Amino acid sequence: MQVVKQLSVFLANKPGVLARLCGELAAKGINLQGISISDTVDHAVIRLLPSDPARALALLESAGQLVVETDVLAVPLPDRPGELAKLAAKLAKANVNIEYAYGTVQDSTALLVLRVSDIRKAAKALKSK
Repeated sequence: MQVVKQLSVFLANKPGVLARLCGELAAKGINLQGISISDTVDHAVIRLLPSDPARALALLESAGQLVVETDVLAVPLPDRPGELAKLAAKLAKANVNIEYAYGTVQDSTALLVLRVSDIRKAAKALKSK
């Protein structure tokens, strides 16, 4: 488990906007190691885990984008039933709320990205056996 920088970018919810954003990052050699998109009628919130958060933040802000930087937890989990339940129970026992989460699975390992109410308490709770 590690604390990583996530960038939340607020974009117009229109065709081509995501393509431009990703193209600008790619042109500067910035890789996306994670992404989540949630939409509303007028805009989308793109949550990114860039390979170089500081450069990505500077690039996006210089392009006039509204960007919020947040610390999140990246937690590897075995890809089997019940692992998320165990994680959520540990956080609940520590009185830490999961504000949102997204993830993926590759091979036999899942990677869960968590925004929590108290990142220090969450990290401590997840490190304990």
